[in-house]
Amino acid sequence: MDKPNQASLKQQNMAMAILAYLGPLVIVSYVSAKDDPFVKFHIKQGAVLFALNIIVWILGTIMWPLWRILNVVNLAIFVLAILGIINVTKGKEVELPVVGGCSKYFKF
Repeated sequence: MDKPNQASLKQQNMAMAILAYLGPLVIVSYVSAKDDPFVKFHIKQGAVLFALNIIVWILGTIMWPLWRILNVVNLAIFVLAILGIINVTKGKEVELPVVGGCSKYFKF
C-alpha cells in the first residue's frame, strides 16, 4: 500500500483547516486531523467562532428584541470565518481579532 505523498497530505490538511471555520464541521476537522499543528491552530479558532454562534443563537431565542444587535454579531462572526479561511488558503497561522486570544484556552 502506497503512502500518501506530501502534497496530497498538505492539501487534505488544508481542507480540514477550512472545514474548521464552517460551524459544526469543526468536529469533522477535530476528529480527522487534530494532530497536525496547522489544522489544530485553525480548529481552536473555528471552535470559538462556533461557540459564539451558539451563544448568539441562544440569546436570540431568549431576547428576541435584541435581534438587530445579534445580527451584527452574526455578521462579524461570518466575516471572521471568511478571514480564517483566507488565512488557511495562504498557509498562515494568523490570530483572528478577539477569537485568537480566546482560542489559546482550548487544550486539545
